[in-house]
Amino acid sequence: MGRPRPLPEGLGHSFSVQDAAAAGVNRGRLRRSDLDVPFRGIRVPAGTDEVDPDLDPYERQALGRRIRARRYAPRLRDGQFFSHQTAIALLGGPQPLITRDGRVVDGLSLPVHVATAGAGPLVRAVGVRAHRAPEASETFTGRDGSRIATPATAWAQSGTMSLLDLVALGDYLCRVWREGTGRRDVGRPPLTTREQLRSVLTDTRRVGIPRLRAALELIREDSWSPRESQLRCHLVFAGLPEPALNHDVYDEFGRFLGCVDLAYPAKRVAIEYQSMLHHSHYAADVERIAALRAAGWTVIEVTSELLARPDVLVDRVRRALAG
Repeated sequence: MGRPRPLPEGLGHSFSVQDAAAAGVNRGRLRRSDLDVPFRGIRVPAGTDEVDPDLDPYERQALGRRIRARRYAPRLRDGQFFSHQTAIALLGGPQPLITRDGRVVDGLSLPVHVATAGAGPLVRAVGVRAHRAPEASETFTGRDGSRIATPATAWAQSGTMSLLDLVALGDYLCRVWREGTGRRDVGRPPLTTREQLRSVLTDTRRVGIPRLRAALELIREDSWSPRESQLRCHLVFAGLPEPALNHDVYDEFGRFLGCVDLAYPAKRVAIEYQSMLHHSHYAADVERIAALRAAGWTVIEVTSELLARPDVLVDRVRRALAG
């Protein structure tokens, strides 16, 4: 059998069998080995969309979810939209890592979440998690033309998450891009606001509503990562004062020393989360922390191992504040 005939350029990366037929592609061509079938009635070029195995596990799984959504997009019908975990991934938001038997699940094998607004028929397809959504559910159009739950709606659909995960997601969605030394994207609008989150909780019945309401009160506008959100919550849950977030520190001469993840400025106590993926910035981090300590700051460095032991973490911070 010879090389497969090139496909019409207008079909795009992921396309439906119906669109291919309308473009003059016969069924035999759609069965050739250079095309994969991610969903019934959908074709994509084989061997594409591979995910870098060296990516952070959270980003690797989220990227897989986004690829799955892009592949499914041609099947979306009027009144249907990407929702729940799929919408969060498309928004770039943090969510819990899905594991099985101690291993991170490939995002390309996770179901696509598709909601139907109102009384229309639910999706029935292998690889799809179908949901019923209120007729008035708010959505927006993504860059590829797909309908996606708005950030506020996607957050409100996440009531099965833990309280900490809901706070981390809300922090991400409500982040205000403030001015500051070296800060990027200053003035970029947040994806949503706490007021919008509060409003969407009243538009219909929600799964996990008590947890969503509790999380709403803990969401802040200046947290830059899910780990920072978890750190803050552990401290507050333990009865410690709420720390300042991403606090700029200057020395007595007005020289900028660095921006610290969490801080108690009056006590000169800084708390820094050290990600394993920041190895490329290791030297700069060492110098920054040394400068802070030389200026009289106590810096508590938090690893993933310490974050998993919140009682030990809280004790270190409490002793630093009392010192």
